[in-house]
This record gives sequence, C-alpha cells and structure tokens, in this order.
Amino acid sequence: MGVSTVPQNQPPTAELLGVPISQLSMDQTIEWFEGRIQAKMPGLVITADATALVIARETPSFSAVLAKADLITADSAGILWALRRNGVPNPPKVSGVELVDKLTALSAQKGYRLFYLGSAPGVTDMAAERMRLRWPGCNIVGTRHGFFPATDDEVVAQEIAATNPDILFVAMGMPRQEEFILKTLPIIGALGMGVGGSFDVYSGKTKRAPKWMQRAHLEWLWRLALNPTKIAKVKKLPQFVWMILRGVR
Repeated sequence: MGVSTVPQNQPPTAELLGVPISQLSMDQTIEWFEGRIQAKMPGLVITADATALVIARETPSFSAVLAKADLITADSAGILWALRRNGVPNPPKVSGVELVDKLTALSAQKGYRLFYLGSAPGVTDMAAERMRLRWPGCNIVGTRHGFFPATDDEVVAQEIAATNPDILFVAMGMPRQEEFILKTLPIIGALGMGVGGSFDVYSGKTKRAPKWMQRAHLEWLWRLALNPTKIAKVKKLPQFVWMILRGVR
C-alpha cells in the first residue's frame, strides 16, 4: 500500500479497509485545523480506532458517515499496526484526546472558539474548568452534557450555533457523536470532531494510562481495566486483525 497525495491541499492518506486514513503528523493536523478555521470551512473530523473500522464494515449508515468525513486520523495501535503491515512505514498517531489538549492550547494563543459537548452532566463543565486552568485564556465558549435524545439534536445544535464556535468537540461515543456532527453541520457551521472519553480524562473522572503503557500501545488495556464494560468494544479487535490478515479491502 502506498500513500496517496491529493491535490487542492487535501491531506495525504493511506487506505485501510476502504477508509482513507490521514498521514498528517500531529503538527500538520493542527495546521490543517488552522487552515480550515481561517478559510471558514466547517467539516467532520473522525479519530478512528480499529473498532470504528469494524463498525463501518458492519453498519452501512456509519460507513456513509465515514465517507463524508473531511479528515480521518489514526487513533489506535491497531490502526498503526495495520497500516505498517500494509506498507506504510511510519504512520502517525493523531489521537482525539491529544488533539483536544493541543487545540485548546492553540485557542489560548489565538482565540479560536471552542465548544465542549458530551459526557455525563457535570463532567464536561469540570473538563472545561480544568482546561482553563491548564491553558489560561483558552476560549471555551460553551459546554453541554451529551445526555439528550437524537430527536433533540437540532434544538441542541441551535444552542451551540448561538455561541459561534470554530471547533466543536463531541464526546458521545461512536457512532453517535459523528452522526450528530454530520447531521447538524449546516446549523452549527464549525469543525466538529468526535472525542470519545476525552472529557472524562480532562475532568479527572478517568485517568490516562501511564506513559510506558502509552508508548507500548497498551492504552486500550488500561481503559478496559478501569471500565470492564468496554469488553464489547475490545472483542471487535480480533475481528479487525482477522480482516487485515486476510487482506480484506
């Protein structure tokens, strides 16, 4: 597998199970966000792990969401392993939890407007408060929990749109968060990115894996140990590995 380059400032990608995975580094991804903000180009960003690609193979509606994404980054050791196996020598990892931190830091420098949506009541507010302490001056223009039905999506979107965000972080789990972003994109008009459990981490509710586990690509095991209910998600990993070993396209 080679890395494809696309004209008109589109990011280089490598295809994996039919999904174009960005080959931009973390710094290049931040530059991509800045370029889109300055050009006032909203869109959908997906930080994909192995489970996401399995769900896409099993669920046509989510596959359609992935097809409409403006950027899909590699957010797991499984994706990196599969890319290397398919001929990409040094694929970059660009995770949602790290992007939240770096883009919030950038907001403190340049005033970009951020909205935090998702997680349980109180968690997102705490995450925002802790990030304001971590990055003084960051421009978090609003927060809201993610416990609302899909029938209220447009009402919530109108509330968010009133704050005029540049970037919307959504922590409601996959595929719900991506579906919300795509559905409400015309209303909110921001760069929307699904960030999974990031607010749980930044609120202090959940601790990240030790650095050595992150370096060893074992963060998934740490998350499972802290939350055994994630076993259903972990069970998809052997399915992903089998598809890669079989050469599924």
